[in-house]
Amino acid sequence: MEKILVTGGAGFLGSHLCERLLSEGHDVLCVDNFFTGSKHNIAHLMSNPYFEVMRHDVTFPLYVEVDQIYNLACPASPVHYQFDPVQTTKTSVHGAINMLGLAKRVKARILQASTSEVYGDPEIHPQIEEYWGRVNPVGIRSCYDEGKRCAETLFFDYFRQHQLRIKVVRIFNTYGPRMHPNDGRVVSNFIVQALKGDDITIYGDGAQSRSFCYVDDLIEVIIRMMDSAQDFTGPVNIGNPGEFTMLELAEKILRLSGSHSKIVFKPLPQDDPKQRQPNINLAKEKLGWEPKVNLEDGLKETIAYFAKML
Repeated sequence: MEKILVTGGAGFLGSHLCERLLSEGHDVLCVDNFFTGSKHNIAHLMSNPYFEVMRHDVTFPLYVEVDQIYNLACPASPVHYQFDPVQTTKTSVHGAINMLGLAKRVKARILQASTSEVYGDPEIHPQIEEYWGRVNPVGIRSCYDEGKRCAETLFFDYFRQHQLRIKVVRIFNTYGPRMHPNDGRVVSNFIVQALKGDDITIYGDGAQSRSFCYVDDLIEVIIRMMDSAQDFTGPVNIGNPGEFTMLELAEKILRLSGSHSKIVFKPLPQDDPKQRQPNINLAKEKLGWEPKVNLEDGLKETIAYFAKML
């Protein structure tokens, strides 16, 4: 049994991670300020004597004793991270500094949940870890994109300067139960609109593409990364390389939900990437991992979750 801290533990990914770590017999401390996280996501874990919840904002220092730290704290959807962009940057940067400082003090292994957004609107496709990205440093998405890039910088500087045991994963689009219904992400948007019978809104012409990884697959590889050989720091792309256009996704959700919603088109937001697909060769080689859940099966589970919620 290890004492494991999960920041952002009441969020979409964090709650699934807490659940999995508890099932493996660990002692889990969930830290969240509940800006986008929800007690509903972790309510079923509250009766477990090895699960503890702390309301705390990672932009302030935290003093606890732990063996591992998963740093997931940060609003991850444009609607939420653009609501208070200054706070978003502080969460990524100050949050990383505080968690790295904690890891240094207690000699813990620490994993940073970075993002495919560090690649910006990419010039190469699919994206490989060696690609430095094409990010607008002054755009409306910069608070998230540049915040996460700076967090990666901090992690590697702590690694070089203090020999900290770091792990960095770059998470590509992930979906599944416990997504926030109003997070503005494409999967939750389309499903909620379809179930309500509202028009399904596609921004742009629908030809822009994304790759979608089911949450169970993602949690599996995050844990494998934390437990991997000490000399493998990453960054490593994690996601599903299956690529779908927005139009294909909308049509799939309409069919699976039995909805009669209409598809409507609106202008593309500023700096919205045209393509996003991970090259996961490194994850395959170093972690022996590739996703198992296909998009159709994952969407069925996600639609069922939202249908029950709505």
